[in-house]
Amino acid sequence: MFSLTYDRVKTVLLSIAILGLVSGLVFFAYDKPDMAVLAWRLGVIPVLIALVVEILRSLWRGEVGLDIVAALSMSAALLFGETLAASVVAVMYAGGTFLENFAEGRARREMSTLLSRVPRTATRHENGTLEVVALDTIEPGDLLFIHQGAIVPTDGYIEGAQAIVDKSAITGESMPVRLVHGDELMSGCTNAGEPFDLRVRRRAVDSTYAGIVRLVEAAQASKAPMARLADRYSMLFLAVTIAVATAAWWLTRDPIRAVAVLVVATPCPLILAVPVALVAGLSRAAHFGVLIKGAKPLEVLARITTLVLDKTGTLTDGRPQIVLIEPCNGMSEDEVLYFAAALEQASKHPMAVAIVTAAHRRGVMLPAPEHVTERPGEGVSGTVSGHLVSVGGVSFVNQQIGAAPIPSPILNVGAVIVALAVDNKIAGYITMADALRTGVAELIANLRQLGIRRILLATGDRKAVAEDVTKNLGLDAVKSDLTPDEKVLLVTAERKNGLVMMVGDGVNDAPALAVADIGVAMGARGAAASAEAADIVLLVDHLDRLLPGIEIAQRARRIALESVVAGIGMSTIGMTAAAFGYLTPVQGAVIQELIDVAVILNALRVLAIEPRIGQESTE
Repeated sequence: MFSLTYDRVKTVLLSIAILGLVSGLVFFAYDKPDMAVLAWRLGVIPVLIALVVEILRSLWRGEVGLDIVAALSMSAALLFGETLAASVVAVMYAGGTFLENFAEGRARREMSTLLSRVPRTATRHENGTLEVVALDTIEPGDLLFIHQGAIVPTDGYIEGAQAIVDKSAITGESMPVRLVHGDELMSGCTNAGEPFDLRVRRRAVDSTYAGIVRLVEAAQASKAPMARLADRYSMLFLAVTIAVATAAWWLTRDPIRAVAVLVVATPCPLILAVPVALVAGLSRAAHFGVLIKGAKPLEVLARITTLVLDKTGTLTDGRPQIVLIEPCNGMSEDEVLYFAAALEQASKHPMAVAIVTAAHRRGVMLPAPEHVTERPGEGVSGTVSGHLVSVGGVSFVNQQIGAAPIPSPILNVGAVIVALAVDNKIAGYITMADALRTGVAELIANLRQLGIRRILLATGDRKAVAEDVTKNLGLDAVKSDLTPDEKVLLVTAERKNGLVMMVGDGVNDAPALAVADIGVAMGARGAAASAEAADIVLLVDHLDRLLPGIEIAQRARRIALESVVAGIGMSTIGMTAAAFGYLTPVQGAVIQELIDVAVILNALRVLAIEPRIGQESTE
């Protein structure tokens, strides 16, 4: 059965109102006043009916808005025969609601991507064979086979000798970790090494990943929508309008004066200018790589005072990088990188990929390795340009060269040492770490300049790593070892200090992003789940895009408020003139149109906003 969507209803109502006004004017021009009145009435009545239904719904929710003034003005104009004035008001109101609905057109999407990441099947050992089974048939004690690159479908214990897993989607931990027999593994992690067996601990519906999905859904359902900016002034303006219209009618005994007051008081400057300014803000923010999902998030963004940052992939790059190369036994840094990267071409381990990438960036020409053998999660051995080479963990390389344990350099917190041996001699050490993003300290200072009073780190990583990464950044608090639900509790608790914005990029951040007043996801490389749960997505992988986003939101809201104040001020002057008989209803409607044009032109100034803070780092 065909049914009109909410968007189409708004479009149809606006089309009917415009058609009624234009056709009525045409009939009037051809001296057919009765047909003109009929056309104007037909254009007004559908808009008025839809408006009354919306008002009743709002009152049922306990909300009182400026729509009541528009309904009163249209109703009174129709009742007392001022059909042209009613038609003009109908066009203005329908146009305003259409624009406001358009501003919400990029509203938050459902969690379809997060749900699609949940495995639907699993591979289970059955009587010496492997069988693909539905996820809901898995029971505790079953033995599963986890393919390379597969997502772990449920919580369990490592059954084989070892497993190399990527936990970043769940804990935010950037480096793949090596687990051994008996270690616990959470669902949602990815097998980053060779296939392994997993002994099921709990059913999939009760697993960690399924719990995260439920957290996101619950957080989104509990998040109250923000009221429209215009409605915050509704009670006072509504009371003043009714008082002036009633007084004009009571004192003059002329109902037309009351109609004129209501028409000129129709809050179209508020209904029109606010969504225009906010939609322009959305467009301007997108120009700088900041996708804001609707006018309400943009308005809230302008008033944020507390910022909660994830670490991995947000404050840091989220990928292992070379931070130090220490050559030994006469080798140079370039030679260490040459031999290590050449051999690591044969491995798909994240640190191997990072070493090869670093060599390519330096323009190093890498030969193909030969006779390669890899011990997953430990290291690689082979031949490079006729030299016997081993790369990997310090203990692995020491074993390969048959030497007594050789001490490695002092390891910084959160770093990993990769050792290199060439022709059975230690040739150097490469220190890998998830490095802090460039310019983070400057970014923190610029955020405070924009009015962010409190900035915190919330991470699932270890306390020592979190504190080491954030030292000298001047954060107000560092919270570590947090589970997804603990991040939700942290965001909720911080609301006592003001509106809270959460920035993250992993599946583990999605619940906190959903419950925050504003959730911001790193959309370039972040998990799709976080992008779905967030109100704002940074389309480029640069955290400093927050700066133009916040500044545009603040200035767009300020311009919208200017339009509100100017519109109310001019409408009040018009109401006074109408009350004293200086404006007829039609003249009041025309005056209101002029006010509309003025405030809309002011609102369009948002399109010319050029952010001033931190632009050196965003270019």
